[in-house]
Amino acid sequence: MLRADAGPLVTGVAASKVARGAANVAKGALMFRQYSQYARLTLVNGSIGLVTAPEGRPMSVMGVTVVDGRITGVYILSDPERLERLDLATPAGA
Repeated sequence: MLRADAGPLVTGVAASKVARGAANVAKGALMFRQYSQYARLTLVNGSIGLVTAPEGRPMSVMGVTVVDGRITGVYILSDPERLERLDLATPAGA
């Protein structure tokens, strides 16, 4: 399952949504692949995640849930107001 929280003011393709099933999640992820060059490892609630920051400004942060070696959940936050309040740490060696 993927949950994307873009905040209350975002509409269109980037609006908040929920996707279920590996194929649907992968299809949705492909829509944003052009930003992969800006993705860096970070800690999200103490677990591994990604922050995407074109020009050094966070555009989104993604956390994943892993169970038995498989990704079972993805949570993406792209709400600009909430992103400004985050302390995004980069793991050592990343």
